[in-house]
Amino acid sequence: MNRKKVLILSSSPRRGGNSDTLCDEFMRGAIEAGHDVEKVFLADKHINYCTGCSVCSLYGKPCPQKDDAAEIIDKMLAADTIVMGTPVYFYTMSAQMKTLIDRCCGPYTKMTDKEFYLILTAAEAEREKMYRTVDTFQGFFDCLENPTLKGVIYGTGVWHAGEIKSTPAMQEAYEMGRNM
Repeated sequence: MNRKKVLILSSSPRRGGNSDTLCDEFMRGAIEAGHDVEKVFLADKHINYCTGCSVCSLYGKPCPQKDDAAEIIDKMLAADTIVMGTPVYFYTMSAQMKTLIDRCCGPYTKMTDKEFYLILTAAEAEREKMYRTVDTFQGFFDCLENPTLKGVIYGTGVWHAGEIKSTPAMQEAYEMGRNM
């Protein structure tokens, strides 16, 4: 087995919410498989919006904002595999996840050869309605060098916290983490 460094980014605003619960199941499987796993619950972090100052991209200097984004981005750069979990709001990712992605503006050029998994949950029952969320993530991946989207877990038809526990997505998340 090839031991990987796995970073799970849970962007649910609710600890124990549906996407966060799937992140935990993925983590359980990955740990059981022997991988090094860290989960970051974005709601616990202070991440400002990108101001477009270009300090990071034009001048190659660290972002002047003093928040938690740099620490999380450093973890992304160090990881072999990044799991991005989000509830789906109005057919796209949560604002917490999008804000973090926007803050990758300068360092994204160093984010090479990463494997990605997506965990999506929505009240919508039709998986096809969630494809545009995947497309939004794909816009980020298209800017990276040699990314690989390894899998997507769709937790459909769930709204209230805990509803995910009675769906097949729980086993899918565990198995995907275990077999990555």
